[in-house]
Amino acid sequence: MNGSRDSAGLRNMQQLIQLRWIAVIGQVATILLVHYLLDIALPMARMFTVLAALVAFNLVSQLWWRRREQVSSGALLVSLLVDVASLTIQLYLAGGITNPFVFLYLLQVGLGTVVLRSPLSWVIAAAAALCVTGLTLVHAQIALPVEPERGLADYYVQGLLICFLLVTTLLVVFQTRIARILRERDARLAELRQRAVEEEHIVRMGLLASGAAHELGTPLSTLSVILGDWQHLPTIASDGELHNDVLEMQAQVARCKSIVTNILLAAGGPRAEEPTQTTLHAMLDELAEEWRDSRNPTAFRYNNRCSVDPLIVSDAGLRQMVFNVLDNALEASPAWVALDADCDDDVLVISVTDHGAGFAQDILRRLGTPYNTSKGRPGGGLGLFLSLNVARTLGGSLTAKNRPQGGAVVTMTLPIASIAIEDEDDDREE
Repeated sequence: MNGSRDSAGLRNMQQLIQLRWIAVIGQVATILLVHYLLDIALPMARMFTVLAALVAFNLVSQLWWRRREQVSSGALLVSLLVDVASLTIQLYLAGGITNPFVFLYLLQVGLGTVVLRSPLSWVIAAAAALCVTGLTLVHAQIALPVEPERGLADYYVQGLLICFLLVTTLLVVFQTRIARILRERDARLAELRQRAVEEEHIVRMGLLASGAAHELGTPLSTLSVILGDWQHLPTIASDGELHNDVLEMQAQVARCKSIVTNILLAAGGPRAEEPTQTTLHAMLDELAEEWRDSRNPTAFRYNNRCSVDPLIVSDAGLRQMVFNVLDNALEASPAWVALDADCDDDVLVISVTDHGAGFAQDILRRLGTPYNTSKGRPGGGLGLFLSLNVARTLGGSLTAKNRPQGGAVVTMTLPIASIAIEDEDDDREE
């Protein structure tokens, strides 16, 4: 979450630097216009000295923050205070409180309110108020003619009009930009908070699943032993139909034990064996074959179009992620399900397509949130939630969309490097 705040602070500082360049150009143009066209004697040397200092400060700021990733509120406060100070000196040198551009303080206060949190924003407001008060109390270097009764013919009224247009334009432009930056930061923070809640939810489910798997291990082992003994009983062995039923029960118990083992592996529990090395094509082919054999779908199309076949480590989480998506597709479209695998720029793209009714728009908007389902079944809607978080853990993503011709497609995108085994020869060469 701190990264989002730091990014917003850096972008706000960049906006202030850009605004300061505009202020420098505007001051140069105004000084030259007043001095030469309006024939008002200004202390050019001292005013351009202040401008030179402001330019130097902005150059240093631009170079300094270009190499940084974090900007504190204190740095933003100092930057705004420098702008207030330079404006005060320039106004003092050019008429003091009678200078119509005194209302530029409102621009600094407005920006301070947006980019700074209270009480720092009050510091800018207090500084601006003190500077304006000081200008009313201290005698200015030069006296500007003020005759507002002349209307637009008066230079002071013209300056007021220009200042008003300038302040309103800059406030709208830069406050809109800064507000957008802050909205993006808040949206990012909200996303991170939601992800933290989801990860906590996953941890709780993982603990529950792990505990259940441990508890189920003993009775399943007992059932396996009993069924093994029954298989060799003469009364059962002589009855072909009953013997086949026992064999089927043994197979289903073995499948339950395999599911329990996979739950423990995914939860980080004790492993029956070390992680196995395989290839990408072999893993995908075995995954598709295992799902087809265990689910026995009416029609299942599998295409592996990956042009590369690197060595990888078999991952139970990846297998379960694809299984969850395939199971959802089979439930929505019992007649036909397709699994496609492609490799594009070192990225593995796995797509599951069905001919079902597709996703409701509300489901698509809340894709990846727990219990996001239209099936009305208690505990439903966890398949895509778990699959999305597995994809995130592996550095990838999961998206879903409806197909124009009917049905839906769920796409899982993963960097191959997240499951690949580095080539030892390459490592030695490095």
